[in-house]
Amino acid sequence: MLEKLSSRVQNLKPSPTLAISAKAKQLRAQGIDVIGFGAGEPDFDTPLFIKEAAIKALMEGQTKYAPAAGIPPLREALAEKFSKENGIDYKPSEIVVSAGAKNLLFLIFLMLLNEGDEVLVPTPYWVSYTEQIKLFGGKPVEVPTEEEKGFSLSLEDIKPFVTDRTKVLILNSPNNPTGAVIEEKELKRIAEFCLDKGIFIISDECYEAFTYDGFKHISTASLDEEIKKITFTVNAFSKTYSMTGWRVGYVGCPNEEFAKVLTNLNSQSISNVTTFAQYGALEALKNPEARKFVEKMRTTFERRRDLILSKLMEIPDVKVNTPKGAFYVFPNFRNWVAKFNDDIEFAAYLLDEAKVAVVPGSAFGYEGFLRISYCNSDDEIIEGMERIKKAIERLS
Repeated sequence: MLEKLSSRVQNLKPSPTLAISAKAKQLRAQGIDVIGFGAGEPDFDTPLFIKEAAIKALMEGQTKYAPAAGIPPLREALAEKFSKENGIDYKPSEIVVSAGAKNLLFLIFLMLLNEGDEVLVPTPYWVSYTEQIKLFGGKPVEVPTEEEKGFSLSLEDIKPFVTDRTKVLILNSPNNPTGAVIEEKELKRIAEFCLDKGIFIISDECYEAFTYDGFKHISTASLDEEIKKITFTVNAFSKTYSMTGWRVGYVGCPNEEFAKVLTNLNSQSISNVTTFAQYGALEALKNPEARKFVEKMRTTFERRRDLILSKLMEIPDVKVNTPKGAFYVFPNFRNWVAKFNDDIEFAAYLLDEAKVAVVPGSAFGYEGFLRISYCNSDDEIIEGMERIKKAIERLS
């Protein structure tokens, strides 16, 4: 019966990050002590005031259909957020709320791509970019970044891969999986190049709240009013407010016309984001305690980053860059992966032998590396790194 499936979905791969997390949870349910470094979500609970706002809305009957683009108070609050925090002047009518940033990326690709259009995807990349692009007939063009330069994207990386079919560039800063950031000067060079070439930019800024060592996040669309006209600023409540399961994302569009198309796509697919969840998201933007919560997470992750880096440096023949953002490290395990067929087999070895779940770098377009999340307690980080170290020593 599978041959009756559409050609679009026959080669679609599942999300490896979700698969690894599910496997770790399954083993824990069997009573096996597994430390999971695979999850891409904060280990903090959603703040109580956000939950209470959603419950209040639920109890007050906010359980019906809502406007497809999002409830007006939330879009207005997001316009204010973009202005104050990102330096971008979006009208509420240029903002669309959907079921997470992942769904918005899906809809943006659906809106922009025709058969054969090329999308520049800097590698390492978040796992869903390439699969979504291919679903809509687009061609993902991988743009390698250099480990020696901390995986930070430059204009020189991009130029050799631009053709007359190039339609979109994806920017993800801070980056998943590397934690790399693009400095403002380089970001402007890249954006001005795209403006000159007529290339759209999708700026995935889901990790904007988590930058370290004094680095300040810069939104691509804030650089220039003309750059704003080619940029989709994609973000979500998932990471910033530890609301991954709520599925509330948002995008600032180049103009109202793009926003209307995305709204129509919402209306023909999900109808609207869960109504009472939007009121929880609104509280996240309005409650002054939210800023304190986010800063507490940020400082905790910065400390954990330093801890996990110190432990990785104790493992022989492993190299790692210091990430400037997000909550992942992306160490080079190629010397040890070489003892296996590939890094997928190596990750399976660590899960079986060390009872530690990690995501192989090949899932992000970079064979021989591992993505390790530090959304774990200090004790789990120390124990997990010690387990990996011992499993490595058994390979010597």
